[in-house]
Amino acid sequence: MNKTSWIIFTVFTAGILALLVFTSGSSRLDVSKVDTNAIQVANVQNGKIADHVSGKIGSKVTLVEYGDFQCPPCASIYPKIKAISEQYKDQIQVVFRNFPIATSHPNAKAAAATAEAAGLQGKYWEMHDKIYEQQSSWSELPGNERNVFFEGLAKEIGLDITKFNNDVAKVSITDKINYDYALGKKAGVQGTPSFYLNGVQLESTTFGDDAKLKAAINSELKKANIALPAIN
Repeated sequence: MNKTSWIIFTVFTAGILALLVFTSGSSRLDVSKVDTNAIQVANVQNGKIADHVSGKIGSKVTLVEYGDFQCPPCASIYPKIKAISEQYKDQIQVVFRNFPIATSHPNAKAAAATAEAAGLQGKYWEMHDKIYEQQSSWSELPGNERNVFFEGLAKEIGLDITKFNNDVAKVSITDKINYDYALGKKAGVQGTPSFYLNGVQLESTTFGDDAKLKAAINSELKKANIALPAIN
């Protein structure tokens, strides 16, 4: 085996091992007794990293998204969900959970780890937004270039870069991503993006249509006796 072949073999093997570690880690998790509809607090299984929640914390109306940062449809729907989240920020709580599909999106887990590392410095949503908004710039980059790009995003949002680089590789972040993925599998997620409104999975024809999504949210707000936004 010549030097070039050996390098290719080594890189390929490392990629397979990384995938096996991720999938085996998520499959070992026992989430059978976990309520996927509840906001997840920090615990041992999720690396002591709680759900990322925006909007009205504690609201009786919850919209949960299972997303893959490298998934084009997820990036396409992101601006619409962000706009609706802003409109309903005083009425509902919105949760984002990681569901990286590594078989088709090899950079997805690294992107998720990047967002989680930013979260450890209190800037999860800022990084979440940056990653989606610039998906086309990093999606096809090889590993090292991808990492340099993500470090650039970390600098843009004012993170401590030394801490960021250390945190990205933490086992706790891998645990968090695996935990989210396991919750998604339990909830019945088969692809991304997937949305659940108060525990009920929404059809793409609903979450992909602003009017239908707002109607679904408004229906849940009325059931919970929560006043609708002033402008709707």
